[in-house]
Amino acid sequence: MTNPKRLRRQFFLTCTLLIVLIAGCGSASQYPANIDGSESVEKTNAEVKSESEKETKIESEDEMKEKIKAETKEGWKLTFADYFEGEQLDNTKWAHAPEWVRKNGQWSNQEAFLDGEGHLIIQVSERDGKYYSGAIRSKDLFEQAYGYYEIRAKVPKEEGFWTAFWLMSDSVHQVGNDGRDGTEVDIFESPFAKDGDTIQHALHWDGYEGDHKSAGLAPYIKGIYEGFHTFALEWNEEEYIFYVDDKETWRTSAGGVSQVPAYLKITAEVGDWAGNIKNATLPAQLEVDYVRVYERETK
Repeated sequence: MTNPKRLRRQFFLTCTLLIVLIAGCGSASQYPANIDGSESVEKTNAEVKSESEKETKIESEDEMKEKIKAETKEGWKLTFADYFEGEQLDNTKWAHAPEWVRKNGQWSNQEAFLDGEGHLIIQVSERDGKYYSGAIRSKDLFEQAYGYYEIRAKVPKEEGFWTAFWLMSDSVHQVGNDGRDGTEVDIFESPFAKDGDTIQHALHWDGYEGDHKSAGLAPYIKGIYEGFHTFALEWNEEEYIFYVDDKETWRTSAGGVSQVPAYLKITAEVGDWAGNIKNATLPAQLEVDYVRVYERETK
């Protein structure tokens, strides 16, 4: 005669085994063990989806970059372009600015680099209690008087430093003849990031000492610190015309329009003008998608 207790025990063990197997299918089977005990490399649906989205994003960014490179500007001839592809800064177009002390920080070569994903990075960071920022320029490599100068960039919304795209001539230091013998032209700079959606355009001439003169405008542009935007300048014989996202923001001939070639600069600087650097989340980065310069086509 079959022992009832034995039957109940066998039934209990069988149910327990089934419960364990079912539970395993719902959790541990994400990475089931192989027969030899090693972990399987099977991927979950979420992981496959994430990798697919990442590949799609890379493809879409590449497609966007190709479309941007194919753009033309009616009535203008392209004279300079950098889309920051590759791993290293193009030394036929740019050089690091000297590692000078600037305001409350110092320019550092290691704070200006390419990210390998089609962007120039101008970074601000803290090392051993000191602040460093990136700066590059086209001095002795590319200089031009008059034209259309454009940058597409994502500007960081932090305080204690500002980023900028500007034109510079060594003759800016000369005094006399107003700005016609050389003007610093700040196409954009961001000293007011902590205060809201405001950037600045500015002009400086007659040196930086007692005879220094300047003019500027700080337009409010909603969302300027969100995503990428274009900042541009048309410099002609009569005036400077500033643009943000293809919309005119300032038109001026203050100081008399410069008549001498200028080189390009992309920089970040630490200083109290922009607030307290101790309130910034560092490292912080200006991401630059491209820089282009044009000259008027002759008829």
